[in-house]
Amino acid sequence: MALSLVALSLAAACGSSTDAAGGRAPGGAVLKLQDPGNSGPLAYAKREGILEKRLASVGASVEWGGSYASFTATFDAVRSNSINLLQGAISPALGYLANGKDIKIFSVTDSVTDPAAPQTDGLVVPPTSPIKSVKDLVGKQVAVNKGGKGEYLLLLALVQAGVPVDQVKRVYLNPDQAASAFATGKVDAWWAIVRAYPEVVAKGARVLVHGRDLPDRDLTIYAARTDLLQQHPDAVRVFLQVLQELTEQSKKEPEKFQNVFLSQGPTAVSGPRLEVEIAKTRTAAIPRPITQADYAYISDVAGVFRKYGVLSVDVNPADVAFDLQKS
Repeated sequence: MALSLVALSLAAACGSSTDAAGGRAPGGAVLKLQDPGNSGPLAYAKREGILEKRLASVGASVEWGGSYASFTATFDAVRSNSINLLQGAISPALGYLANGKDIKIFSVTDSVTDPAAPQTDGLVVPPTSPIKSVKDLVGKQVAVNKGGKGEYLLLLALVQAGVPVDQVKRVYLNPDQAASAFATGKVDAWWAIVRAYPEVVAKGARVLVHGRDLPDRDLTIYAARTDLLQQHPDAVRVFLQVLQELTEQSKKEPEKFQNVFLSQGPTAVSGPRLEVEIAKTRTAAIPRPITQADYAYISDVAGVFRKYGVLSVDVNPADVAFDLQKS
């Protein structure tokens, strides 16, 4: 989806040149993104300078920030405006919005339905654990990210198994803390997601249930600070266009989007892990702008959180979504 010639000519007419101090267009939007790591469309975009080039056409620029283990781990950075655009899921976005109104969801990614797609999360227990099913979690401690996808999926799993939610203790830990607590036996189970999931499974953890085994209505999302969306929707649209194009390319050439910066070291993958990442990339869904039809997903996730006390107030989907197509 290349930018139109009209858009490019308008940008040129308005003056899209950058200053000499750091490649930033004077007065333009600055998209502040977390470090994309060593794989995926955004890592490829960072290495190739793609976002920098495309954002310049609308007088905007990009800053790459630090690394965070999860959406919830970025909360302080978002509140301080060190990060103003980020990826996550509906669930942690709602958890964030319970304490502030300064972000909105502008893009969603439909759930992957390809049976060849690898699993990306799971409720795990140690390989020698006596816990054999979700029903065995009564009286046990399970690590989850507070107000995030792990807590949402655990609630769904307990309800599906007929286990009273109040009979299982949810231990709120960020992914790094949860990994340590799980490894040292301080918790009985852990809902591992994203990068943590393949790592813990590779170490022998046993999976009780996956998110795909549940009536999961949570979608992957991109959110941004409300001020960025309101003041510079054109820059956010360019970001989403680039992400869509690179996701389409990665599905066709998944190998190019692995080990983008380093082929060795802790962030590099090889062997079976590399094959899993290639399969995930090949079967990935493409992000799209959020529409009113997606409000049902927000309502469903919010309803689960509201019922079990994660959220203290009802959520109006229109208050947490931003329609880029109408801005």
